[in-house]
Parts: sequence; structure tokens; C-alpha cells
Amino acid sequence: MHTIDLNCDLGEGCGSDADIVPLISSANISCGAHAGNDDTIVETLRLCTAHGVVVGAHPGYAEREHFGRRETGQSPQEIATLVQSQVEHFRSIASAHGVPVRHVKLHGALYNRAARDVDVAAAVARTVQRIDPSLRLVGLSGSEMLNIARMLGMGVAHEVFPDRGYDTEGRLLPRDRPGAVIESPDEVAERAFLLASLGLAKDDRGRPLMLRADTLCMHGDRADALAVAQAVRARLARFDVAVAALD
Repeated sequence: MHTIDLNCDLGEGCGSDADIVPLISSANISCGAHAGNDDTIVETLRLCTAHGVVVGAHPGYAEREHFGRRETGQSPQEIATLVQSQVEHFRSIASAHGVPVRHVKLHGALYNRAARDVDVAAAVARTVQRIDPSLRLVGLSGSEMLNIARMLGMGVAHEVFPDRGYDTEGRLLPRDRPGAVIESPDEVAERAFLLASLGLAKDDRGRPLMLRADTLCMHGDRADALAVAQAVRARLARFDVAVAALD
């Protein structure tokens, strides 16, 4: 039987968190910069604790107008400071509520920049390692950031996206490109099964793309986020793919 971690970006004020949490094994909770606030952090921590869901910090550009999905052009040092302040703030809240923080996953435009920009990738990895060397860094499968993190001796998780399109290099298509977002819950579920069981995706030319898949991401900000999560869980269960957090 295959086992896969199923994660979701939560605490972003999108409305379905309480229904989605029972369906996932790990959560990336917004640190309050691109979305959410201290109250949403606490509420989401409580939800995750109640359902045995592993918790991680989800820092991003402090750019609420575009939900952290617009590149700001900040320097690697500025990004390191940004990530440090958000992760430390999140950890302080989690600690006050007795919740361990197991991983860090960047958000939006910052996630994509760290996947390709070696200087930013190194700055983020070293910053997370300084905060707590036991933290796992979650990032785009095969990305520069994960390669650097592994060289630093950090734990990593290669993340794949059943609801997003890929280019020929295994990078996520920009959201304004055709095919960048997979709309049908059934199609997302089928892609999730192929990724979880075989590490198989397709690029934007329809050719097979093999990816290391340690964890599948569900986007909690979709209007149909709950329907997608339910479809994915049903498809995985049908083919005996178990859902469990990473060790």
C-alpha cells in the first residue's frame, strides 16, 4: 500500500478550513502576512490539534492586496528577515498553545522564487535552519531550495500539486497561463492518484513528467476546496493509497 502526506494551506480566511482539516494530514498555516492574523492562527492550530493534523508555518510576502502572489523584488537578505520574523512569530503563538511546529513551507510568489533563485533559496534554508534545525523545509519537487537544504543537512519534503499545471522543467505554470489551474475536482483527484502512486504528471505539452512526490498540496483558497479535498480522498482510498503525515 502506498502512503502519501496530504497538506493544505490554511488560516487564510477562505472559509472551508473546519471542513478540510479532517481530510488532511498536515497543514501550512499562514503566519499573518499575506493573509490571516493572530486569531486565525490560533483557530487553525486548535482545529489541527483536534484532528491530529501536523502543523507547519506558511510565510509569504507581506502583500495582502495580491494574496502574496505578486513578486516584490526583495533582496535575499530582506527575504531572510521576512521569513525569520514570520516563522518566529508563528512559533511563539504555537508554543503558547502547546502545539509543535514541524515544518516550513513558503507561500505564493515567494515559494516560486525560492524554487528557482539560488541566492534566495540559500537565504531561506539557512534562516529556517538557524531558527530550528529540526524543522523540515517543504518545497517544489526537485527545486533549488530543497537541493540546498539537503546539502545543509536539513529534512525536506518534495511537494507536488495535483491542481496545478507544470512546464517541461517541472515548474508550476504562471496562474495567467492556460492550464495553470485544474478546475475539475475529478481531474484533480485522478492527478493526485497518479502523483501519489507513481510520481507521474504531465507537462504543458502533454508529455509525461516524473516528480518525486512526498506530499500533495490542496489549495484551501479555492472556492471548491472542500469538494476537491473530498474527491482526492475518495480516489486515494479507492486505490488503497493511505494518507499520513511525514515521519
